[in-house]
Amino acid sequence: MLDRAQAPSTEEIREVVMPLAGLEGPLLPMLHALQDTYGLIPEGAVPVLADLLNLGRAEVHGVISFYHDFRDHPTGRHVLKICRAEACQSMGGNALAAATLKKLGVDWHGTTADGAVTVEPIYCLGLCACAPAAMLDGRVVGRLDEDRMGKLLAEVRA
Repeated sequence: MLDRAQAPSTEEIREVVMPLAGLEGPLLPMLHALQDTYGLIPEGAVPVLADLLNLGRAEVHGVISFYHDFRDHPTGRHVLKICRAEACQSMGGNALAAATLKKLGVDWHGTTADGAVTVEPIYCLGLCACAPAAMLDGRVVGRLDEDRMGKLLAEVRA
C-alpha cells in the first residue's frame, strides 16, 4: 500500500478521474485509470469517487473488492497469473503452480524479494484446450510445463 508520503491527494485523484466523469457508467473506467496511474487503487480514492458519482462509500468499495484485478497494494514489475480452474488442474496445473511458487520463493499474491514478479491465481483464462495456462503481463501462454514456465520467468527476471 502507498505510504502516506506517497499517497495521492484528493486533488491528484480528481485530476485522474475527472476526464472520465462524462462517460456512461464511469466508475470502472475511473478505477482502471487510477490503477494505471498509481499501480493500485489508493485508499483515498473511495471517498472521492463516492462523492463525485453520488454513490455510497460501501458501493465503491464493493466494486473494488468484487473485481480481483483491482489492487490495494503494489505489485512487482511483472504479474504472473496462473490458471487454477478445473481444466488446468486436471492437466498438472497444481503441480506447476506449486513448483513455480517454490522456485520464486513466494506464496499466492506474493512478490519476489527483488520486486520482479508477483504471482496471482486466476480462475480460467479461456485456454482450457491448451491447459495448463498462465498469463504474464497480459500475455496468455498455454501448454505450460516447468521448462516453459522457467523460460517465461527467465524473460522477466533477466
